Parts: sequence; structure tokens; C-alpha cells
Amino acid sequence: MPRDPPPKARRPQAACPGGSGPAKLAQVKGRGVMNDSQDTAPDSRLRRDIGFTGSAFLSFNGIVGAGIFALPATLHMQFGAFSPWLFPIFGLLILLVAMPFARLAALFPQSGGPVAYTAAFGPLASFQAGWLYYLARVTALAANANVFATYAATLWAPLGFGVGRAATILALCASLTAINIVGVRRAIRALDGLTVLKGLPLIALAIWGLAATAGAWPTPGPAPSLSGVEAAALIIFYAFIGFENSVVPAGETANPGRTIPRALIATIVGTAALYFIVQLAYVSAMPAGEAPEAPLVAFASLLAGPAGALVITVAALSSIGGNIAGSLTSTPRITFALAREGLLPRWFAAVSELYHTPANSVLFMGLLGAVLALTGSFLWLAVVSTLARLFVYGTSIAALPRSEQIAGRRTTLPTFGLMSAGLIVCLWAAFQSEWASWRMLLILAAIGLALYLLAQSSSRRKPGPKKTK
Repeated sequence: MPRDPPPKARRPQAACPGGSGPAKLAQVKGRGVMNDSQDTAPDSRLRRDIGFTGSAFLSFNGIVGAGIFALPATLHMQFGAFSPWLFPIFGLLILLVAMPFARLAALFPQSGGPVAYTAAFGPLASFQAGWLYYLARVTALAANANVFATYAATLWAPLGFGVGRAATILALCASLTAINIVGVRRAIRALDGLTVLKGLPLIALAIWGLAATAGAWPTPGPAPSLSGVEAAALIIFYAFIGFENSVVPAGETANPGRTIPRALIATIVGTAALYFIVQLAYVSAMPAGEAPEAPLVAFASLLAGPAGALVITVAALSSIGGNIAGSLTSTPRITFALAREGLLPRWFAAVSELYHTPANSVLFMGLLGAVLALTGSFLWLAVVSTLARLFVYGTSIAALPRSEQIAGRRTTLPTFGLMSAGLIVCLWAAFQSEWASWRMLLILAAIGLALYLLAQSSSRRKPGPKKTK
């Protein structure tokens, strides 16, 4: 059974002008940043079972979800033969965002990710970052669970509607939630299998397509206009969002300062290469004017008939399942971190005595995701999901210089350069959004502010211990 953290489990607060609470996540011993052996109470109860492969698979499953199974036709219609080259270009842009995260993971080797990073701006900023990030991730889980049921219905129609659809969603969420509760090591093993199931068919399809069209590969052609790229920027950017899956459970990663940066770089470069060859193969084989609803299934059917379509359908299910599994591994560490710092009820910070995982936070996310998927109420957040993520990325990156100062490090010119490059990418992508998306983001931030103030008010009114005679 999960146990509540003992009253003294919260970390002592290091001196930091102008901030309090979670702004002290970076504790300093002497001159150095807290290392793996210096874990404080909350994270020391979690096992560091995630190595390089597990960390890379977390990022890979966060990035590769349903997007790659829908984007090829859209990009082919908009950009033609140049469309494959958009992926390495945007992969480079994402690296500019990911590298500050890698640096932050080295500074804060604890679970929490953006919650820990934005704590440099104070508890309110930390809470808002965690709040928006958590909502975006739970909504994505619910959306993907619905897509999973839709793809499952191509194998057996009753799974796509009514009781069959509900049963599919519940079974998916329940099984992946249980795997993550019984141990992060088991969750990583499940991710390993799902990654292979979705990665190998995509690679095989791309290689087969390129081989079948050898000699007919299109030249890149003229580059599209900047306005054309900007119009599709959020769509392409969304295909890479999720790389931060590996930084959130840093408290359960072995040697996170070394493991996470290597995993981030390898994953983003590898994913950009995979997207490139898939798109190149698709452009080489498929007619330019067609836009099938499931482009890669249509592509596989063209190459290998119904058997090929079946293989890609299974790959799509594995991709979506892996994305949800990765989310259930990393995202509950957000509520765990918020509760650990007193910004959410302590129930979320409970750690299973048997499995040493944040069981309550995992269970809550699984239940909430299932409810949203079954009711369809997750749609209201879908329009601002990417923008919310960009907001979290930007605020985390902006905290890098302050975080280095808190950690006792001298802020150097390369640090400011790293921060500036990441912020420029985030701002450029965010400003491709329409005002309606910004308005919804502001509403969500206001709701988060109200919850934060309510929690603070409740904490102040909490009576102290009664005196005994």
C-alpha cells in the first residue's frame, strides 16, 4: 500500500534571494550541484532504474505517437518533394530547445522536470508550469486512447463504438497504469517492447519503399517560402514534442547528468532521420494529389497489399500504446513533485512501500485519462496543447541562468547563448498560433492560479498542533 511521506520528508530550503518553496530544489553542498549520492528525502525513496536505453526510449515514445501516421500526406500536399527535408530542419530546431533541458537535468537530478526548472522563478511559476504541462499530457493521453480504439476497430469493428470502445479504452489505461505502478523497471521493459513493435515496421516500410522506388527518388526542389513553412510550423513541431519525457523522471535515472543529455541527442537525431526516410519513401511512391486518412496504411497497402496494411496498423497501435505508456511513466512525476513541495495534496506524493513508485500519482493520471477519453471532454484542451507545451519549454529554458546561480555555478556566455537559441525557437513557434489558442491558454493559467491561491489559503488557515497540559 502507498504510504504518505513523513512530515520531515520535505527538503530543507537553501538560501535564494527573491524566492521560496520549490525554488530551492537545487540544493548546494559546498560549491557543487547535488549529485546522485546527495539525493534528498523524496527522491531517495525512488530507485534509479532508468539507464541510457530506457531514457532514450522514454523520449522516443514521447515523440513518436500518432503524428507520423497522419503527417506524410499533409506535408506531401503542401510541400511536395521538399517535405522530407523539413524533418531534419525542425529536428535541429528541437535540439536547440532540448539542449537547455539537458543542462537543467544535470543541475537538477531529481524527478519533476519543468516543475523543478521553473522553480527558479518562485513557487507560483513552478506550479503554473507543472499545471499546464500536466493538463497537456493528460489530454494527450486521452486523445491517444481514443485514437487507439479507432485503430483497434480496423482489426475488429465492435471495438470502435459503444461498449467495445469503452472496454478498449479502459483495458488500455488500466493495463499501462498497473505496469507503471508495479515498478519503473517493468514499465521500461514494456516500453522496450512497444518501441520495437512500432519502430521496426516503420523502418522496414521506409526501406522497402525506397528500394521499390530506387532511381525515382525526387530531388528536393525549390525551398518553400518562409510563410509557407510558418503556416505548418506547429504541425511539424508537434511531431517532435514529447522529447522531455526523459527529463521528468530524472530522480529515477542512473547518473542523469550524463545519461539524459546523451539520450536526448540520440533520440532527436534518430527520430528526425526516421521521419526523413519515411517521408522520402512516401513521396517517392504515393501520388501527389491523394490525401488518404491513414497515409502509411495506404502506403503499406500499395507496397504489400492487405498484409502490409495489417503490419502498419499493428505498428500504429504499438506507437500509440508506447506513447501512452511513456506518458504514464513520466507525467505522474509532475504531481509527485508538486505535492512534495506542498503545492498539491500530500496524497500525490505517496510512494508505494512495495514497488517504490509514486503509485497514487500514477493511479490518478490513469483514472483521469480514462475518464477524459470516455467522455470526450479532452477536446477543449486539444487546441492549446502544443501552445501550453511551448510555454512550459520557454519558461524552463529562461530559468537556466538563474538555476546555475542557485546551484553555485557562474553563468557564462555559452549558457546565455544556449538559453537565447531555445527561447527564440519557442517564441517563433508559439507565435504561429491563433489568438483563440492564446485566449484558452490564459484561461487555463487563470484556473491554475485560482487553485494555487486556494491551496496557499488553505495552508495558512491550517491549525497548528494542540497544546497539551
